[in-house]
Amino acid sequence: MSKQQKPSRSLAGIAGIVAVATLISKIFGLVRQQAIAAAFGVGVVADAYNYAYNIPGFLLILLGGINGPFHSAIVSVLAKRQKQEAAPIVETVTTLVGGLLLLLTIALIFFAPGIIDLLAPGLNQTAHGLQVREIAIQQLQIMAPMALLAGLIGIGFGTLNAANQYWLPSVSPLFSSITVIIGLGILASQLGAKITTPQNALLGGQILAWGTLAGAILQWLVQVPAQWRSGMGTLRLRLDFNHPGVQQVMKIMGPATFSSGMIQINFFIILILASYIPQAAAALQYTTMLVQTPLGIISNVILVPMLPIFSRLADPNDWPELKGRIRQGLLLTGITMLPLGAIMIALAVPIVRVVYERGAFDQAASGLVASLLVVNGFGMFVYLGRDVLVRVFYALGDGNTPFRVSMVNIVLNTLLAYILVKPFGAPGLVMATVAVNVTSIVILFWLLDRKLNGLPWREWSLPILGLTGSSFVAGIVSWGTLWGCQQILGNEGLLVQLLQLCLSGLVGIGVFALITAQMRLPEVDIFVSRLRQRFIK
Repeated sequence: MSKQQKPSRSLAGIAGIVAVATLISKIFGLVRQQAIAAAFGVGVVADAYNYAYNIPGFLLILLGGINGPFHSAIVSVLAKRQKQEAAPIVETVTTLVGGLLLLLTIALIFFAPGIIDLLAPGLNQTAHGLQVREIAIQQLQIMAPMALLAGLIGIGFGTLNAANQYWLPSVSPLFSSITVIIGLGILASQLGAKITTPQNALLGGQILAWGTLAGAILQWLVQVPAQWRSGMGTLRLRLDFNHPGVQQVMKIMGPATFSSGMIQINFFIILILASYIPQAAAALQYTTMLVQTPLGIISNVILVPMLPIFSRLADPNDWPELKGRIRQGLLLTGITMLPLGAIMIALAVPIVRVVYERGAFDQAASGLVASLLVVNGFGMFVYLGRDVLVRVFYALGDGNTPFRVSMVNIVLNTLLAYILVKPFGAPGLVMATVAVNVTSIVILFWLLDRKLNGLPWREWSLPILGLTGSSFVAGIVSWGTLWGCQQILGNEGLLVQLLQLCLSGLVGIGVFALITAQMRLPEVDIFVSRLRQRFIK
């Protein structure tokens, strides 16, 4: 084994870079979603886009995203090797992955009608659904090359992080948002209020798809020069499949991709059932953006700097320190996700109204999206906590265990979604996902306990229970503050709603901070002090 590379930045330093860059990217992503909502509401174009975007777009998130399997595999291997060993590994992996994803791109173009029918069988039952289907097929064919771009972006992100470059990978997703916003701006300036008419729906769908593809192309192009300058590989075709580093990457990447893909299969199941519920697909996507905006920022802050650290502590002699890092990751997850979920539950309606309710997005749409947001709030901690544990398995060179757990979860998700959608409608689909994530984190924790010869789970559970109680109190206080503000100011008008939302959220966060401060968790003290050292000179 080659001598390990030394980290040149502290955990807090990396977290600060990632936080700022991801925040910028997520803000642009939220503005993009607001533009789509204002232009199309929960109508046919928005519904179609969510079916068409499902495969190429989620491949971009799955394979091309930071913390995705390609990123995780590259970082896990390169973090343990000398820099000069990186180029042959990266170029060979890029050649192999690029060839496979090129074939997938071609298949998506030719089989688009069948894929849409498979994802949304309920669309054939109504005139609304048939129009959605027509638009979705065209959008999928336009966005199909994103499958190839997803792999290239994911490999590039992992390579740049392994080269200790964090700003560009974290901020580059904003290009996808910018191109969509520009496209919709041009479309709105040309059509005005006629943008939602049936005769313009097809054009609107095409503009949305082309803007999304253009953004993915830019996202890949901006990282290529940085990767070349780092000396960690170019676009050279290389077939050195027997290289030990390549085999290590594929050993992690293969199972990790299938494992993460199982999550996507769960989403396919949700979409299939959603196709029988009008407007459900669009509502799910709007909710996902509200959840993923803070979740993406916080997950990158926690997971991106910790994955290389987990990898460097994979030796059994280092397991005591590894366990301390796992605790740190889980408690940071609890400190951020538990209060966020509680406040999201308490303030779901004003959050949706402030973010989306304008243009074609009316009050009825707000009610639907808010109901989904409430259910998502219950699953915030387990969603990110599961990802922390999965990254530990990747760092230990074990991608098979998360894959097997995901296989079990597909069956459970299918069963629960089918049972819960009947009495609860669209919120029942989200309930199934939350339940599956709870099951995942319990199983992964139990298996990791056995793999590392025991974890102090009783000791860790006490602070997590304390954080849960603090978050519950914060949620109640936020709701009470909102109710009081509404009695005095009413609940109409954007400025009034924004004021109430900010005040209620800040009061809830303040209460959580006061209670948590009494718990004297070392993770909080260390993380806060390092952030102060970085940002307050």
